[in-house]
Amino acid sequence: MITFIIRRLITTVFLLVVVSIITFGIFFLIPRLAGQNSYELAAQYVGRNPTRSAILQMEAKLNLNAPLVVQYWHFLWGIVAGTHYNSGPSVTYCAPPCFGYSFRSQQPVWPQMLAALPVTLSLAIGAAVLWLIGGVSVGVLSALRRGTLFDRFSMGVALAGVSLPIFFTGLISLELFSYKWPIFPNVTYVPILTNPALWARNLVLPWVTLAFLYAALYARLTRAGMLETMSEDFIRTARAKGLRERNVVVRHGLRAALTPILTIFGMDLGLLLGGAILTETTFSLPGLGQFTLLAIQNQDFPEIMGVVLLAAFFIVIANMLVDILYAVIDPRVRV
Repeated sequence: MITFIIRRLITTVFLLVVVSIITFGIFFLIPRLAGQNSYELAAQYVGRNPTRSAILQMEAKLNLNAPLVVQYWHFLWGIVAGTHYNSGPSVTYCAPPCFGYSFRSQQPVWPQMLAALPVTLSLAIGAAVLWLIGGVSVGVLSALRRGTLFDRFSMGVALAGVSLPIFFTGLISLELFSYKWPIFPNVTYVPILTNPALWARNLVLPWVTLAFLYAALYARLTRAGMLETMSEDFIRTARAKGLRERNVVVRHGLRAALTPILTIFGMDLGLLLGGAILTETTFSLPGLGQFTLLAIQNQDFPEIMGVVLLAAFFIVIANMLVDILYAVIDPRVRV
């Protein structure tokens, strides 16, 4: 098992390097292939209405006249160990991980993302717990009671959950439970260390709204997987050996059906940790989703690049954890 984890860690480091190369290519190589020179490329990193002196200063600051290999090395070294920027007579140090300075605030990008990260973590992890437990439980019960009223009703609700967009269900929940019936009157983010009870209370609506969408999908996937698994020969063998039905369902049926669920869960959680844009915008939560939206609206390339790298990092790490969980659930994966 330790050897398997070490192999996955090495693969993860390699994938992160590949992600950094792709991100560097998107922001620095592709514009050159499209015909932009270093001056035009530097103009995009100065902000709106740049002066010629500011563009030339940015061109020298980012080493855009250097070969692409040298530029990528400075780019990677800045993320890993920080970098020094020559701003005229002064030298500015950008601490690692350095994604540059924002056009809008003229502040380093990473501390701004770090301030928004707890909001997104609170939203994504809380909703993930709800949708994983709720979706898998409903899917298992529907598979065991196939064709009953519960099965039809739960799959009908699941179909509605998959079909309705998050901004629709979010606005409906705000209208009903925040304005008409003020059960959750103030949906604002409060740090968990400041007031844990208020932190949880204010995030209930975003959690339930986001979990409703994903739990519906997980319920349908779990039901399909359980129906296929419960008809396998090893399930009949387990029952013939006299095992209790609970052990047959949980230890044999559900365990075998969890593999595709874990795959999708890793991708979904990784994407949400990179920023739940629609949910955070609907509930006005100042997380990475709103940070990303503002960066796109302001054409703030350093912020956009930082969000892209951070989202890719979360997805790669989530998939590594899923691979390790594969080995825990199914020992054949370790071979």
